Amino acid sequence: MTEVHPQAAVDCKAQLGDDVRVGPFAVIDSGVEIGAGTVIETHAVIRSGVTIGERNLIGEGCVIGGDPQDQKYAGAPTYLRIGNDNVFREFVTIHRAKDEGKATIVGDGNFLMAFSHLGHNVTVHNHVTMANGVGVSGHVTVEDGANIGGMTGVHQYVRIGKYAMVGGMSRVVQDVPPFMLTEGKPLRIYDINAVGLRRLGVPAKVRLALHKACKLLFRSEMGLTKAIEVVRREVQVTEEVEYLLNFLENIGSGRYGRQDQK
Repeated sequence: MTEVHPQAAVDCKAQLGDDVRVGPFAVIDSGVEIGAGTVIETHAVIRSGVTIGERNLIGEGCVIGGDPQDQKYAGAPTYLRIGNDNVFREFVTIHRAKDEGKATIVGDGNFLMAFSHLGHNVTVHNHVTMANGVGVSGHVTVEDGANIGGMTGVHQYVRIGKYAMVGGMSRVVQDVPPFMLTEGKPLRIYDINAVGLRRLGVPAKVRLALHKACKLLFRSEMGLTKAIEVVRREVQVTEEVEYLLNFLENIGSGRYGRQDQK
């Protein structure tokens, strides 16, 4: 049974699924759709244009679906679509898209810790973890299973590859390759995300192939284009290695992630 606290403000045109719980002083605007089993905690605000799936937790003080922070935004109808089984802890903010008819997208099973932020037109895939105070700017894509450490800032239009790990307090101004462990200002690639890949159940032979590829791509003196050619010739090209190479080919040639990069 749906439970709405008498001190919550829920518009009569909002749609709440079965077993939704809305806490005191929460605000839910007209046209919001919330799936079954979702919990909206005290003082959370959900604005028009938001669709939320099932079994999500919206923590205290969250603002979900606020206007995009873009000076060119002129009030056009835009959207935020959230999947199932996400956790948004205290004071998380997520903004709708900027352009008419477009949407910010959050997938399934993500965990956003307190005070983290997703800007307009962001796409977050599935099972992503963002620690406290992570700030993600507009038009960023975060792929499956990525882990972003606390107080990290992510620049506009950056792509963070799947199962990458970004260390806390980093400054991310370039794409982060999948499966890699990165950190710093400027961002540096150290090795594969070995712990995360083991937890995911990636076999040792695949981790070894990724490790060899990492050394050639990011630790050698070769440019990126040449390094990719060498990896294809000398390393077992597993599905994961192929994904990494395709990701890098979309970035372009040149050195990547080296401390002496200009």
